[in-house]
Amino acid sequence: MRIISYNVNGIRAAIAKGFLKWLEQASPDIICLQEIKATPEQIPLDEFEKAGYPYNYWFPAQKKGYSGVAVLCKTKPNNVVFGTGIEHMDFEGRNLRVDYDDFSVMSLYLPSGTNILRLDHKFMFMDDFQNYITELKKEIPNLLICGDYNICHEAIDIHDPVRNAKVSGFLPQERSWLDLFMKNGFVDSFRHFNKDPHHYTWWSYRAGARGNNKGWRIDYILASKTIENRLTRSVILPDAKHSDHCPVLVEIE
Repeated sequence: MRIISYNVNGIRAAIAKGFLKWLEQASPDIICLQEIKATPEQIPLDEFEKAGYPYNYWFPAQKKGYSGVAVLCKTKPNNVVFGTGIEHMDFEGRNLRVDYDDFSVMSLYLPSGTNILRLDHKFMFMDDFQNYITELKKEIPNLLICGDYNICHEAIDIHDPVRNAKVSGFLPQERSWLDLFMKNGFVDSFRHFNKDPHHYTWWSYRAGARGNNKGWRIDYILASKTIENRLTRSVILPDAKHSDHCPVLVEIE
């Protein structure tokens, strides 16, 4: 089974850049999208059905043109859960889960900390999300959390760790949270197979960052330790250019 996570930075903009054709060619069994910035009424749902995804679920933010997540599936899930039941998360459309017989897949869009108010909100979100997942794993032990975490885990995950040491996304508190989150029962699927530097999933639009590969790895597919032995491959797909992010792929038995 092939699963992809992709922050599209606006699904309508991504479609205009050829996203649907790329999706047909990539042909994952499940794709998790973040930052869709649209409501289902604004999205050509029939085009996704034609592309092979009759089961497509969209969870937009209450605020128009902002945030939002989706999960597109070739096979109908047993259950779909929109949100977490935590108001400040669900208001911004940041979490959507599909359940299958022996595993579940979640699309997550963790907030960025662009200013002090949003940074405080981000830390609150991180704490509440950790508690939510700790409880969820008691019910669903086999979990894949796909998404934009807006955090670089280690120095290897960012092009300039020294200059960015005090920038949100690479703050010590953020990195420590992600480190602890993983140690509480998750494996970073990409690093499970790839230990080399210079692999990123997001680049600034400024100063030719993408062309010079001056990026950040902030998009992850974290897999429960219970299914670590079922992971067969994980790669980043930097040639997909419908967004300032690129997709991450994992294959699982």
